[in-house]
Amino acid sequence: MHLQRTSWLVSGIVLTVCAAVLPAQAPDAAAIIHALDAENQSRYEHVLSFTDVEHYVVFRGDDQVHPAAEMTVRMTYRKGVGKNYEILSQSGSGLVIKYGLRPLLDNEKAINDPARVAQSWFTSANYDMKLKPGVRQTIDGRPCLALAITPLHKAPNMIEGTLWVDVRDHTQVEVEGIASQKASMFAGTTHMMRRYANMQGYAMATHARAESSSALFGRTVITIDYTDYHFQISGTL
Repeated sequence: MHLQRTSWLVSGIVLTVCAAVLPAQAPDAAAIIHALDAENQSRYEHVLSFTDVEHYVVFRGDDQVHPAAEMTVRMTYRKGVGKNYEILSQSGSGLVIKYGLRPLLDNEKAINDPARVAQSWFTSANYDMKLKPGVRQTIDGRPCLALAITPLHKAPNMIEGTLWVDVRDHTQVEVEGIASQKASMFAGTTHMMRRYANMQGYAMATHARAESSSALFGRTVITIDYTDYHFQISGTL
């Protein structure tokens, strides 16, 4: 009996040492991409509607303290319908609001048209995705892996850059990069970032930032904060 216990003890020590010296199992890129595809499809199928409050702030030139314009809206999404916006408040330059923020809302409505919404998802149908070996970062307390993403078709809302994915559940946490296509011939390159939180099991935007510069319009920065989410999900009250 003493010999048997000694054998178990030695075996345990050997296993512990082996676990310490063997390299950690490499993340499975195919499994991560498959999980992203499945999460996007599941969100579309099961989120029947949701609302949030979105606060848009525009800065111009070198002044990143005093907004040129602000707008707060309540967004309502309904499956099969898309997004609609109710303006709660607005202030600042009427020109920036008319030619900057209102077209931005119209563009969001167009992107989320049920007939084309799937074309903007971060999925393998829209992006070439490659895992960046060994590249990790903690974002909002969430350990993340990095995927290099390249759009398979170009559009102003399609990003070429990095998609950060939660190591544990493979949901998207942050995307950063440049727009794959300029919004117009007068616009410069747009640098974009959007951050997400896991809500009701799905990745939902919490903050976004876009910055562009051009000889005609100069530097423009737009930030968006998304708060006060309310959901109706299939199978729940």
